[in-house]
Amino acid sequence: MATIKDIAQLAGVSIATVSRVLNYDTSLSVSDETKKRIFEVAEELSYKKKSVRKQESGKIALLQWYTEKEELEDLYYMSIRLGVENRCRHHGIQVEKYFQDNIEDLKEAEDIQGLIAIGKFSSKQVSELAKRTKNLVFVDTSPDEEQFDSVVIDFEKATRKVLDHFIEKGHSDIGYIGGREMFKDKTSTIEDAREKTFKQYLGEKGFLNEAFMYNGSFSVDDGHLLMKRAIMEHGERLPTAFFAANDSIAVGALRALLEGGIAVPERVNIIGVNDISISKYVFPSLSTVEVYTELMGETAVDTLLERIEGRKIAKKIYIGTKLILRNSSF
Repeated sequence: MATIKDIAQLAGVSIATVSRVLNYDTSLSVSDETKKRIFEVAEELSYKKKSVRKQESGKIALLQWYTEKEELEDLYYMSIRLGVENRCRHHGIQVEKYFQDNIEDLKEAEDIQGLIAIGKFSSKQVSELAKRTKNLVFVDTSPDEEQFDSVVIDFEKATRKVLDHFIEKGHSDIGYIGGREMFKDKTSTIEDAREKTFKQYLGEKGFLNEAFMYNGSFSVDDGHLLMKRAIMEHGERLPTAFFAANDSIAVGALRALLEGGIAVPERVNIIGVNDISISKYVFPSLSTVEVYTELMGETAVDTLLERIEGRKIAKKIYIGTKLILRNSSF
């Protein structure tokens, strides 16, 4: 495993700066450019390097539904993007990148053979993207599996993995900290499979207490604020385990627990989702459901190449997940 020293050397910053950035230390004043460089180096070092083939040629567009700044708060999407870019380098394919704040420029892009869209898009946005190219792959969402290729995760199954683990370890008071999102065009809210499955599955098991459920955004800051609220509201009756809907939330929640003098994992267990690169470096190291984001990006590129080569039938591809236990849980 790459060390913080390795990241610091490649990013051109101090070891202390890397440590504080990876732990989302709010007292640290560094530019978004420096944060981005550190996060990207950490992600790159976590990848298994592959030989460069460079037999293909051409150009594709890559659309990230986040802005570049938002991507720094949810490294899940950054990791998928880097997986796409690495696979394109492997094939010798040029990539034109677009983010939410310059999405209009995509309409003017020339010589685009296909498009990979990362994130969640409304029906209106999907229709607009489909006008841009017939070779279209969605990653992390499947707006129409009869028409469009997609690469997705079964977050229902991932959620049940965590809850089964908690229950097997004897936890009956289980909390949830998650996020709610809207499509970027504000047309509607997005149903989250993790929250839905948490309520349904624990309800079936007889362990659901909705007073232990908190929602904000999928960010470190909201993970911190929501866990502080849970500590204040429940005191000694604070749940013994929390499922955090992503690792960014989990990192913020960990910080709130440590600030409150609450021992992790002795008093509270916490498990996140995604296994972003920083999960290994926070304290205590984060238990999480590993989502193979690199493979998601690679698969999206290979799937798009099949479309470009003439495949007509849509494919929906599920990428598996794995529960990784570290020091934030038993």
